[in-house]
Amino acid sequence: MKAMILAAGRGERMRPLTDTIPKPLLKVGGKALIVWHIEKLARAGFDEIVINHAHLGHMIEAELGSGENFDVDIVYSPETRALETAGGIALALPLLGTRAFPVINADVFCDYDFLDLHAEAIMLQEDPARSAHLILVDNPAHHRAGDFVLERRLVVPEGAPCLTFSGIGIYQPAFFQGIPRGEKVALAPLLRAAISDGRVSGEHFPGMWTDVGTPARLEQLNQAVQPRVNH
Repeated sequence: MKAMILAAGRGERMRPLTDTIPKPLLKVGGKALIVWHIEKLARAGFDEIVINHAHLGHMIEAELGSGENFDVDIVYSPETRALETAGGIALALPLLGTRAFPVINADVFCDYDFLDLHAEAIMLQEDPARSAHLILVDNPAHHRAGDFVLERRLVVPEGAPCLTFSGIGIYQPAFFQGIPRGEKVALAPLLRAAISDGRVSGEHFPGMWTDVGTPARLEQLNQAVQPRVNH
C-alpha cells in the first residue's frame, strides 16, 4: 500500500533553523521528523512512500535515498515552488495509484497508530461515497478555535466542540483529479466543500500530537521525547 508524506513547506516560522536544513530533517529525539513517519509507515505495512519537496529538497533525497534503509520504496515528487497541500498531492497523483492513500504532514509528531491508517484506507477504498477520512486531535494552545466538528464518525460543517485537523488524513484519488498539475491549491476549501456534502468521515485521536511549527515547540517536543528515547 502507498502513502504520501508532505515535505515541501518552507518552514518560515522555524527560521533560522530552516535556512540551512529543510524542516522535515529537523531532529526530534536524535532522529529526523520525517524518519519517525517513515519507520511507522513501514511497520504498518506501507511499502511505497511518495514524498514531495521544494525548499532544500535535494537534502531530503540525499538523507533518505531510495528508502532501502527503511525497507520501503521512496519516490519523490519535486516542486519548483511549493504548491500547498492539495496542489502538491495533485501533482503526485500519477505516483500514488488508483487506491485510497494516507497523507501525513512531515512536520507533525504523533503517537497515532499507523496500523489504523492501513485499515481506514481499506475501508475508504470500499466506500466511494466518501472522499476523505481525517484524524482530528484536541485543540492545542496555539489553535484554540479548532478546525472541524465531529459527530460520531462524520465530519460536519457546524456544531461543537470543534477539533483540530492533525495533518493526517486518507483520501480518494478522485478527490484531487480536478486540480491542474502544477497549480497551487489549498486543501481546506476542498475539504469544507466535501464536508458540506457529507463526504468526509473522521475520528478523534486523544493521544500525543504536536505541530512542530516553531523553535520553541521543537524544543518542548525534544524534552518530552528524549526520556522515552533513552528508556
